[in-house]
Amino acid sequence: MKTVTLYTDGACSGNPGPGGWGAILEYGEYSKEFSGGEENTTNNRMELTAVIRGLQALNQKCAVELYSDSKYVIDALEKGWAEGWEKRGWVKADKKPALNPDLWEQLLQLTRQHEMHYHWVKGHADNPKNNRCDELAVQQWKQIKGEA
Repeated sequence: MKTVTLYTDGACSGNPGPGGWGAILEYGEYSKEFSGGEENTTNNRMELTAVIRGLQALNQKCAVELYSDSKYVIDALEKGWAEGWEKRGWVKADKKPALNPDLWEQLLQLTRQHEMHYHWVKGHADNPKNNRCDELAVQQWKQIKGEA
């Protein structure tokens, strides 16, 4: 099984507001950048979308080293929270509705196709790949706002 590394980040101007996401997928010497955005979204939706788009680019089962500065994404996947929300019909343990069930459903389907390893990194710190993903995400929302 191939081991790939996926770096992701999402950003929003306002929350909700115009948002963007960025992802970098690496395998050996191969590296590919992805990015996109939406006119009216939230930061968490962009964080989730970045991971989804990165995983969708894989065409076979892989060991995936996922790096994200989103505790929302990493904790929900690594600690099994998202699977619990799914089992309870997208309701959290506190009986409140889980946010973004459409994206969580897609993400859980994708993560089940791979051997996932989760790594939280501090945002805007010393991880150059995470910083690059942030640049890609910000570039996208700026383009949507007409600031690019």
